[in-house]
Amino acid sequence: MSERPGARPSPHPSPRGGEGGFRFEGKVVVVTGAGSGIGRVIAHRFAAEGAKVAVVDWLGDRADGVAAEISTAGGKAAAFRADVSQAPEVEAMVAQVESQLGHVDVLINNAAIADGDDVLRIDEATWDRDVAVVLRSVFLCSKAALHSMIGRHGGAIVNIASVNGISALGNEAYSAAKAGVINLTQSIAVRYGANGIRCNAIAPGTIRTPIWQERVDRDPVVFERLVKWYPLGRVGEPDDVANAAMFLASEEASWITGIVLRVDGGLLAGSARMTRELLAEAGSEELEP
Repeated sequence: MSERPGARPSPHPSPRGGEGGFRFEGKVVVVTGAGSGIGRVIAHRFAAEGAKVAVVDWLGDRADGVAAEISTAGGKAAAFRADVSQAPEVEAMVAQVESQLGHVDVLINNAAIADGDDVLRIDEATWDRDVAVVLRSVFLCSKAALHSMIGRHGGAIVNIASVNGISALGNEAYSAAKAGVINLTQSIAVRYGANGIRCNAIAPGTIRTPIWQERVDRDPVVFERLVKWYPLGRVGEPDDVANAAMFLASEEASWITGIVLRVDGGLLAGSARMTRELLAEAGSEELEP
C-alpha cells in the first residue's frame, strides 16, 4: 500500500497549457526518479508551467526519453543520469544542472525502490539498498541543492514520502526509510526556514503507475481489491501526486513548510471497510452509497 503504482501511464498536458498559467516560468526544477511513473508525470507538469526541468534517473535512457518527450511537446528539459544514493554522483549531477540550466529553485525528491518486505526475511544488503535509495538520496540531494538555495535566500524542496511512513502497511525497509524522509523533511524545514527555504512532504497511497505491471500480470484485479480500503473509492493516479507537488513548490504555498500532505484518498483517515461492516452490523446498510 505504498506509492508502488500501476499499469497505465498518466496523461500529461502539453507545455503552456494549464489553467494555472506559468507559475514556474524560468525556474529550474530537479525531479529525481523522473524516468517513469510519478516522477515522469511531475516532470511533465512542471514543464507545462514554464519550468526548466532536470530529468534525473539512474537509468540514463529513461531520463533521455522523458526529456525528449518534454522537448517535443515544446517544454524545456535536460536529462541527467545519476544514482542519487551515491554522494559523488549527486554532487556531479547538481553541478551539471547548475551549469546547463541554472541554480536549482525547486527540488522534488521522488526516487525510491521497495524490495525488502518482512523483517525476518530481509537481508542486510536489501535493507541497506532500500534505505539508501529512499532516504539517503533525500539527504544527499537536499544537501547539494541547499547551498545555492541558502545563498539566494529561497527555494522549495518537496519530498515524496508515503503512507507507509505513517502506518504499518508492509515493505518494512521502504516504510522505515519513508518515515525517515518525513522526519528529515521537518528538520530541514525548521533549520533552514530562516534562510527562505521551504521543505514539505507528500504521503501518497496506492498510485497506479507502471511499476505495478508485474503484479497486475499476476493478479489482474489487484486494484479492484485495493479500492475497498479507500473512502474515495479509487486508487490514485500520478497526476494526484503531481497536483500536490506543484502546489507545495509554488508561491501559493509560501507560508507552508514542514508538513506531510496525505494524498491517499482518505486511507489513513480510517478504515472504509471497517466502517461499512459496522454499519451493516447495525442495520444501517441504507446509509451506504
